[in-house]
Amino acid sequence: MHDLIRTEGLKLHTLRSPWLVLGAAPVLVTAGISGLVLSRTGPLDTAAQSGALAHVGLSSLFTLVFGILVVAGEYRHRTVTDTFLSVPARRRVIGAKLALSAVLAAACGVVSSAVGLAVAAAWWADKGVRFDWSDATMWATIGGGVAWNAAFAAIGVGVGALIRSLVGAVAVSLAWVALVEGIVGQLVGNLARWLPFNAGQALGAGASAMTRTDLLPRWGGGVVLAAYTVLFAVLAVTTTARRDVS
Repeated sequence: MHDLIRTEGLKLHTLRSPWLVLGAAPVLVTAGISGLVLSRTGPLDTAAQSGALAHVGLSSLFTLVFGILVVAGEYRHRTVTDTFLSVPARRRVIGAKLALSAVLAAACGVVSSAVGLAVAAAWWADKGVRFDWSDATMWATIGGGVAWNAAFAAIGVGVGALIRSLVGAVAVSLAWVALVEGIVGQLVGNLARWLPFNAGQALGAGASAMTRTDLLPRWGGGVVLAAYTVLFAVLAVTTTARRDVS
């Protein structure tokens, strides 16, 4: 498995689009924190720190697309046939993609967190407010955001394996987040809290100012998101093993 993960890493090293997607995550975090500070009418307090760093979790949209690219990109460029000819054990190939995507997405979350902390501390200093580095809630928010990034990358691998069309998989995923979860949240109420993006919000934002009152508690969001991650990982492995490549 170690050699397979290394091989998948070498493949990604030759591509530009997955790294551009991950590189956009710190930009989103920077823009989100700056927008929060500039639009805030009240003073910057400790609670605002968690709200600012909750943007780390929102970068999971980029890691979701990254996970899709890892699988669906191979189908688009028709390199998947060579991959499965080289390693006929398809389950192991998908397992390597899942592991590598989750690790790289977690690393992306850590980088985004570091950038977010630097930007937030700079804004707090600019406003003449002391930045509380010992705030436990803020660090829990950061940890949840990193986990959310990793989970959505694995879910992206599952979506890419199920749909296989790169454009279709990305379109369906973003439409689900923007339309389905939003519409369900407005029409059905508490059902929306059990859906993937809202579970991620509960894990990655917790009780920060960015969240709504109808989300699960942080631990509940983590459990639900972990269940979705396992589900999509199993679907990715089983469908890839059974379906024709072409």
